[in-house]
Amino acid sequence: MPNDDTHKPPGADDIAPKSAPLRWLWKFNHGLDIVKGLSMVTVASSLVVGYFQYLNAYQEKVGSQAKEDMAAATATYTEISGAFAEMQALQQTLYSDFTRAVRGKFDASDKALDTKNAQAISERYEKARIALRENIDVLTRKAEVYIDWASNTYRDPAEKHNVGDDPLSRQVLRDYAFDCSDKYNFPAFGNVHAEDDTPTKEVADDEYCAIAEKRGVDDRTKPKDAFVRICAGPQDRAAKRIYWYSAKHHVLTMHYCFEAAHDRLAAARQWASRSDRDIAKEKEIVEREKEINAQLDDLAGRVGAFSSLALHQMERIRVKYRPVGFLCSVPLVRNIPNINCFPIRTASLTH
Repeated sequence: MPNDDTHKPPGADDIAPKSAPLRWLWKFNHGLDIVKGLSMVTVASSLVVGYFQYLNAYQEKVGSQAKEDMAAATATYTEISGAFAEMQALQQTLYSDFTRAVRGKFDASDKALDTKNAQAISERYEKARIALRENIDVLTRKAEVYIDWASNTYRDPAEKHNVGDDPLSRQVLRDYAFDCSDKYNFPAFGNVHAEDDTPTKEVADDEYCAIAEKRGVDDRTKPKDAFVRICAGPQDRAAKRIYWYSAKHHVLTMHYCFEAAHDRLAAARQWASRSDRDIAKEKEIVEREKEINAQLDDLAGRVGAFSSLALHQMERIRVKYRPVGFLCSVPLVRNIPNINCFPIRTASLTH
């Protein structure tokens, strides 16, 4: 009796070519035959399901990234503002206690209330100042990464970026002798309602230091132009820019101005710590009480300006990750750059 298996139609594996290149080509063609057998409705339904599964996965990534960015920005703002607010309060309290004690002529008495208060905060102040100086570079970078970069809607990490594109640093502020008391060097954010049709002649950075009229930020300035330029000396170097919409620049200038006030109050700090006293220096900083108080008030204003900017940029993070509209679910339309449907970039990294 003949074997029934001899009449069985050959299977797919039986008719496939044996060589690897021909086998791959055969499988590809066989797959096309299967697709041809499907109805257009089936194919379209599969594409639509896959498309919305991709959108759902993308939105989950966006939501997760939004939480991480907001948490990091909030923690950074709290850490920086807390450190500087504490230092500014201790500094101003120590100086006011000192001036009252000297003017009341009870600065030599350890039992006087102002003397006891100053001595109580002196050690805390010096320790906090050392801690801030040790951490300032880390805080500066945190402000840049977790506030400046995170709030920049148009910054694409995949684009080409030079390391050290921003030239501003503590050393630059020191070498350029940044003047904290200059009214033009105080933080200002411009006016979003400023007119754009007023023609202004832009001065190049390498020419700015040679002109007599220095420019600041006022109500006629658009936010994109909210920066000041500092010069190292009489025409010896190109100007450097300080952008007031940069949290990093705020941290750098706050610390520089805090250190300037710290050095100026050396005589008061010596008195509060019960070290050797410099009577001549003490007399000098008492006589300049109004000027020094204005300097300390300006430092408090800088801390407040940083807080305002940080909160503003945190709102921009919310806008960057807010839920998208219907257009962002439409194929091809959602790829239009002006619609901003892609807060998380998916481009390949370039160098």
